[in-house]
Amino acid sequence: MPMILELLPEVGVATLRLGMSADEAVGAARELGFAPCDPDYGDEPGQLLCEHGEYQTEFTLGFTKGALTDIHVYRFRVEDVDVSVVLDGLDVFRTPSEELLERLEERGHTVEQNDDGVDTLPDLKVILSNESTFEHPMDEEGDPIYFDYALVTSVDFRAPRGD
Repeated sequence: MPMILELLPEVGVATLRLGMSADEAVGAARELGFAPCDPDYGDEPGQLLCEHGEYQTEFTLGFTKGALTDIHVYRFRVEDVDVSVVLDGLDVFRTPSEELLERLEERGHTVEQNDDGVDTLPDLKVILSNESTFEHPMDEEGDPIYFDYALVTSVDFRAPRGD
C-alpha cells in the first residue's frame, strides 16, 4: 500500500501537527508506522529520529519547550519504494529539484535558492535541500537530481529585511 506524506506548511506533515507534545507526536508517528529510535525520549526531547523500516525512510521531530516545532523529512533510501512526499500536489523527492522549484514559483510561492543546495520557501516556512550523504540519483555532472530533505517548521527563518 502506498504511503503519502503531505507537507502542510505551518501545520505539519501528514497527521503530525506543529505544536503537539512529544507524546502526541510520537503517537501520530507510530500511527504512520514510524518508530522512535530512542524509546526513552523523555518529556521534552530536543530532537527525535523516527524510522519506518518497511519504507526505509525517516524523519526527525524537533521540539522547543516540549512542543513540536520542526519536522525534518528525509528521502527514502530505496528508489522503487512506494512513498511519496508531496507539497502543493507535487512529489518533492521524485520531481527533479529545478523543475520542482519552477513549478512552485509558477503556483505563486516565493523561492529563495542558494548555491549550497539549500532552497527556502520562506512564506511557507519550508526548506528543501539536496545535499545529503546518502547515495541518491545524480546527473552527468555529479549533482543530485532530486531533493532529499524537506523541513516544515513553525519558526520564521526569513532574514530581517531593511527598509
